[in-house]
Formats: sequence, structure tokens, C-alpha cells
Amino acid sequence: MTETVAPRSHHAPGWALPAGACDCHAHVFGPYERFPVSHQMHYAAPLAPAQAHRDMLDRIGLSRGVLVQPGAYGEDPAPILDALSSANGRLRGIAAASERVPPSDLDSWHTAGICGLRFNDMTVPGGTGPFPGSVGTDTLPAVAPGMRARGWHAEVWAGIDRHAANLPLYRSSGIPIVLDHMAGLQIARGLGDPAFNAILAALREGWLWIKLVLCRISQDLPDYADARPFHDALIAANPERMIWGSDWPHLRLAERTPDIGHLLDLFADWVPDAEQRRRILVDNPRTLYGF
Repeated sequence: MTETVAPRSHHAPGWALPAGACDCHAHVFGPYERFPVSHQMHYAAPLAPAQAHRDMLDRIGLSRGVLVQPGAYGEDPAPILDALSSANGRLRGIAAASERVPPSDLDSWHTAGICGLRFNDMTVPGGTGPFPGSVGTDTLPAVAPGMRARGWHAEVWAGIDRHAANLPLYRSSGIPIVLDHMAGLQIARGLGDPAFNAILAALREGWLWIKLVLCRISQDLPDYADARPFHDALIAANPERMIWGSDWPHLRLAERTPDIGHLLDLFADWVPDAEQRRRILVDNPRTLYGF
């Protein structure tokens, strides 16, 4: 690795998180001498092994976590499996796999704590191609039967227009679908954006889930005030299909990296009802990830 970067030091929120609170979106990398990446990274290599992730959860007061496969590791979730092996049931994992991955591997992943697969339709910033190592949603029809058989769900990172176009594909998969980063919404389009409203309609149907992760959709740091109306609209559409994520270790964000404690303070301010907060932080992740 020619360039590495340590994650920001985060502070605990100013309120006591409920027991069982879950950060549903984070990544682990390395140690690189044990788990070298297999695909080019378009960002500085994060110093983010399993122990650093657990330390972050402890510092923030989060009981549980979900680790999501980054494209740099392709279809090999070895760093996630390593983290799961020492987590005592505290973590779940989302891998990435095409039809090339043997069913026996999927079975062993399932036993280890993998409960879904990630699909990535985003393009490299400043480029035209997909992130190296990523698996696109065009693979979903081929792998969905095996996912259904194991009780897994699909997690998708894409822009909101791609999500809106993919809704028939998502519905027909017969598995729960989780959209990363607040469905990749476009704040500049406003609440009347037809693509955003298509997502709200699907949420009301009950099979679609959204990760409330602010830092990829807004640059209005540190309080992301321009995202508040969309955050409210998503929760209002179906609070039982909302989960929260930090996006640690905040790849590519550099000076725009948020403080996780502050993100949770914003969440408490935007979701003032304690039972609603508990539903999103504890109950919904328990349902989706099987904690």
C-alpha cells in the first residue's frame, strides 16, 4: 500500500443509545498483510481492520454492527468473515457474489453470519465504469433463488434514477431489498422528484428498506439540514423499514468526514420520539439481520 489513512476519531453521542442499537453500514479493510485487496481502490487505503471497527462501536455505545463488502475485495469476504469469527454474535455481514461463487461457499458464509449480498451500480467518481470488483444488479436474477433459499436480502448502492428504473426487478426478486445511502436521492430535485416518490411508494408496500446514511447525499456539513425533509419523508412512508448507518470509515470523504456521535445527535433531534428511535436503531435491524 502506497498510501493509507486512519479513520477519524469519533465521539460518543450526547444521549444514551438504547440497548441493542445497531450501526447497519460499515466496512472493514485488512490487516493488509493478511487480507490484501484484489481490485484497485480509488481512495486511500483505510486502516480499518476488525479491531478498529469494534473499538469504534464501543466508543460510540453501539451494541451491534453490520459489515458491508467493499468492491476492493471483489467476491472474497475474508476480512468480514474474520471480523464475524471474533464478534460473539455482535455483527452480521453483507458479502458480494455472482453466480460464479459455489453454493458451498454461500453455505459456509451463512453459517459464519453473512445474511445478504451487496450489488453496486455506481460508477467510479470522475469515470464512466463501475467500481472495480463490484457486482451489479444485472446479476440479481441469477443469484436471487439461492438468496431466497437462505433467507438473505439484497443491498443495493445506486443513484435514485437507477433505483426507480430497477423497482420492477427488485419486486420480482422475491427477497427484501435494502437501498444504501438513502436511495441515492438528489436533494436539488426537491421532494417532488418523481424518482424519490417512486421509492416512497415502494416503501409503503413493505418489501423495500432504506439505510438512513446522510454523508453521501448531502455536503451541508456538519448538520446536513438540506437532507432533513427527505429523512422525514422516508420515515413517514414506513418507519418499520428504516435502519441507520454511520458509513465508517468514510471512504473518500476526507475533510467531509462526519463525526459519528454528531450523526447520532442529529438522529435524536430529527427523530424526537424515543420509541421511534428504538424501532430504527434496534427493532428493525433485529428483524432484518436476525440478531
